[in-house]
Amino acid sequence: MNNKDFTSELSKRLGYTIKDTSELMTDVLSVLTQQLQEGNAISVQGFGAFELKKKAERISINPVTKQRMLVPPKLVLTFKPSQILKEKFK
Repeated sequence: MNNKDFTSELSKRLGYTIKDTSELMTDVLSVLTQQLQEGNAISVQGFGAFELKKKAERISINPVTKQRMLVPPKLVLTFKPSQILKEKFK
């Protein structure tokens, strides 16, 4: 399902126009992005939780050249599905 199909289906279910639904989705994603950038975890009841985790720096070895490289620390977005969502896919 692509963005257009998702927006269309959501607008039918909510009874909004496709334009209003698209604006609503843009606003929701903007708020989610802003909260994650500020370091806050986001939990959606019945769906799951999004969280930024910091991966520590590490040493990686190129298997061909055997050269060691330092991989810098980075932030990674993680998602943990809720128990309800897990049960629906069993």
